[in-house]
Amino acid sequence: MGDVPVPASAKTPPEDVVVIGAGPAGLTAAYVLSKRGGSCVVVEADSVVGGISRTAEREGWRFDIGGHRFFTKVPEVEELWHEILGPEDFLIRPRLSRIYYDGKFFDYPIQIGNALRGLGARESILCGLSYLLVRLRRPADRETFEGWTAARFGWRLYRKFFKTYTEKVWGMPATEIRADWAAQRIKNLSLTGALANALRRGRETKITSLIEEFQYPRLGPGMMWEKAAELVCAGGSQLLMCSPVRRVLRDRGGAVAVEIERDARLVSLPARHVISSMPLAELVTALDPPPPEGVLQAAKGLRFRDFLTVALVVPWEKAFPDNWIYVHDKVRLGRVQNFGAWSPDLVKEGRTCLGLEYFVFEGDDLWTMADEDLVALGKSEIEQIGLVRARDVQAGYVVRMPKAYPVYDGGYAERVETIRRFLAAEVPNVHPVGRNGMHRYNNQDHSMLTALLTVENLFGDDYDTWSVNVEAEYHEEQVGRSTDASAGGGTGRDAPMAASFP
Repeated sequence: MGDVPVPASAKTPPEDVVVIGAGPAGLTAAYVLSKRGGSCVVVEADSVVGGISRTAEREGWRFDIGGHRFFTKVPEVEELWHEILGPEDFLIRPRLSRIYYDGKFFDYPIQIGNALRGLGARESILCGLSYLLVRLRRPADRETFEGWTAARFGWRLYRKFFKTYTEKVWGMPATEIRADWAAQRIKNLSLTGALANALRRGRETKITSLIEEFQYPRLGPGMMWEKAAELVCAGGSQLLMCSPVRRVLRDRGGAVAVEIERDARLVSLPARHVISSMPLAELVTALDPPPPEGVLQAAKGLRFRDFLTVALVVPWEKAFPDNWIYVHDKVRLGRVQNFGAWSPDLVKEGRTCLGLEYFVFEGDDLWTMADEDLVALGKSEIEQIGLVRARDVQAGYVVRMPKAYPVYDGGYAERVETIRRFLAAEVPNVHPVGRNGMHRYNNQDHSMLTALLTVENLFGDDYDTWSVNVEAEYHEEQVGRSTDASAGGGTGRDAPMAASFP
């Protein structure tokens, strides 16, 4: 008889596992490892868990960083969410978003009557003609965001509803943003698809990116990761906060230790496996001995877009019912959230908090602006676009979030591939996971899945974690009324753009 396969659950847990980062990917890895009977040391540079999925708190107000709708097409992720938090901690929230453009509000998802009234008959006809022309003469370069999007919506609508906002988000011309990002986020949407969806609103089909309900933890997404951190520690693992990684020591076989700075001294943690959600470029530069120059140059070329929120407290009746509003006009403000529309437990009775989102580069004029000046700017811009009068704002707070969005510029894919090949060949026991760890615009559930599969690989499986969120459908048609994730109700957190508006 041949050898009897050992069930996965009976395999010996790996030893000396170091997890870098206490965001969704890192904490998922630690949690799943503990479920399999293992343990690890989780190191986090910040004082707060959750990464970009944290919930910031100021004087009793809780702020979601960027907005996180909890819906997924991955059953394993859905199960983890509900293992970590009980049913009493989840709310079912209606989705409501609008676009602000040229002094008008447009429903999102699109409704034909609203769109035609907003654009006017003449402009609607011109946009339709522009779309027909682009069907006859495709843009020559469809490798960029501009060409790819114009080919699907026409030049006139592209310039109205995509160009200004997208360049605001990324801080660069749309001709320098790769089509990879657009294809990943809006792949199945087009003008004809959006119009058809609007015309058949009474039928059973809808686009999952336009999902009408979603789950949400009552105290924000940070509640999920605060609880996950408790469970990880209860399972026997260590969580070391305020402990940035300084070096990942390696020999010819791979990583052997992770050196962190803790309480103003260097501490070396033995490592047979390193699960890393730290920014991919920073992982490369932390390796000691350092990689070849070509790999270091690839890491140096990877960029991030950073993010800050100006949170303004206003009377409840002065706010709006939307989860958020996309601001397409030429102010610096990108999007406005109403935290009270996400959960009443984020705000205080009789008042709500509006989160004004600005997309920035760390060190630029907005990033370095004093908090009081940012609050003044936010009050001015929100009055300028007609949402709330500045005099109705009762208090203001600022939250900065570095490295929020991996930039998909020219050459980024080749740089990532160079680093990936090097790690696989020279440091095979270092496993990148998550958004920053893989320099990929992963949703929260995609980040969790890369971590879950990585842990399975430590027990002997051979999943390709780099294939997560590459070919999977992000925007699909959903048949039936259910918005439950296990019924195929969509995946992840929306990109910071009103992508489906035609």
